[in-house]
Amino acid sequence: MRVDRFLSNLPRFNRQQVRLLLVERRIRVDGHVVSDPHHEVREFSQVSLDDEVLQTGKPARYFMLHKPQGCVSATADPQHRTVLDLLDEPDKGELHIAGRLDFNTTGLLLITNDGQWSRRLTQPQTKLPKVYYVETEQDIGPEYATTFAAGLYFAFEDLTTQPAELLVLSPRTARLSITEGRYHQVKRMFGHFDNKVIRLHRERMGPLVLDENLAPGQYRTLTDAEIQQV
Repeated sequence: MRVDRFLSNLPRFNRQQVRLLLVERRIRVDGHVVSDPHHEVREFSQVSLDDEVLQTGKPARYFMLHKPQGCVSATADPQHRTVLDLLDEPDKGELHIAGRLDFNTTGLLLITNDGQWSRRLTQPQTKLPKVYYVETEQDIGPEYATTFAAGLYFAFEDLTTQPAELLVLSPRTARLSITEGRYHQVKRMFGHFDNKVIRLHRERMGPLVLDENLAPGQYRTLTDAEIQQV
């Protein structure tokens, strides 16, 4: 929220006092003096008045996981193992998944407690590519790439998919880049040609590439450079 609203929500300050504190440059957010009332304060931000800490902030956490088959992209499930069960981390209930994968789909999964960061990564407006390795039951014809690039109409949602890029690797394998995350989108796209996807593996989301050193079920913390790329 805006810093002026954050301060006004504290019982000790009224709006006039908040304006004065900002004008006098007595407020710091993450160590930087703030005078703009529109400056954003997040749950991870440390906010202080002079030398007094008003909000300590909590650390933002970012993890890259190699999702295995047979694992649910959910924070809790009564029947199946979830991706959060694979993490040996405290306070896992604060984490959420940035871009889910189907039960048997493998590959790159990103888990965080930073909602703003995950929205940048997943919202269609940013058009960040999600790249998948695909294996199919039947041969992939030359018409697939043309059709995917033009967009496919999904009657259930009454929409046409955004242009997608298909690179055929062999008669029955390909690499597909999409900028959306519709329900079972990749499988439905190949299903347009009555071709069943028998293996689906996400390799990349935007600038973030699955670490080849991570075996299925393993994870690691993202580097500062990786976090800043999104």
